[in-house]
Amino acid sequence: MSQSFRQPEILDIARRDGKVSVEDLATHFNVTLQTIRRDLSDLAEAGKLERVHGGAIHPSGTTNIEYEERRTLNETEKAGIARACVEHIPDGSSLFLNIGTSTEAVARELLRHSGLLVVTNNMNVANILVGNPDCQIILTGGALRRSDGGLVGAITIDSIRQFKFDIAVIGCSAMDDDGDLLDFDIQEVSVSQTILSRSRKSFLVADHSKFMRSAPGRIASLSQIDALFTDQPLPVDLASRCKDWRTEVHLAI
Repeated sequence: MSQSFRQPEILDIARRDGKVSVEDLATHFNVTLQTIRRDLSDLAEAGKLERVHGGAIHPSGTTNIEYEERRTLNETEKAGIARACVEHIPDGSSLFLNIGTSTEAVARELLRHSGLLVVTNNMNVANILVGNPDCQIILTGGALRRSDGGLVGAITIDSIRQFKFDIAVIGCSAMDDDGDLLDFDIQEVSVSQTILSRSRKSFLVADHSKFMRSAPGRIASLSQIDALFTDQPLPVDLASRCKDWRTEVHLAI
């Protein structure tokens, strides 16, 4: 079966099941694993699928990807973004790191920083930073989201309002052509908005896959963000707007 016939059927399977695996597709089409990997890469480049370890997932505009899938999605790129971000975080800073696998990557890069105070609503971030003995860690409290270790809700927001952070490092689920930062969980949107309102500087960490996704909840505009750290250039129009907004864009190398 040729590529032009395989790829539409691969998309149909991904829409039906939410995800596809390289091995299952190779068996289904009786082709090599490398052939399926090329098909999935083509579909990912077209923005129709998102590659994950061992296969791909179908992006949704209303439902987020499962945490374990997000954790392995663009893992190398997230590590590079995190390294670029922490170069702009001085020792002795007070920070907020919110929910997300990109902010968890930032936490791993902060293990050698000194004199930090980190407030977070992400239990995974707290567990990572336990490895830095020169970092004070404060968990906000709130309702536990078991799927990813996030804390959300009114208690979380009330806790954040007690602080004024030097830098907020946040992630998002999606970013549209207008530069709006989007998320799937309305409770998380409210938390992120509160974080931004209590921070002197705001950093967004987001890999290129966020440019191809959509989500229903609006957090803020890139115009409200001091610096974006990402791995690929923004669309030309959005890059021009960032210059007008004085939003710095840093590409991880």
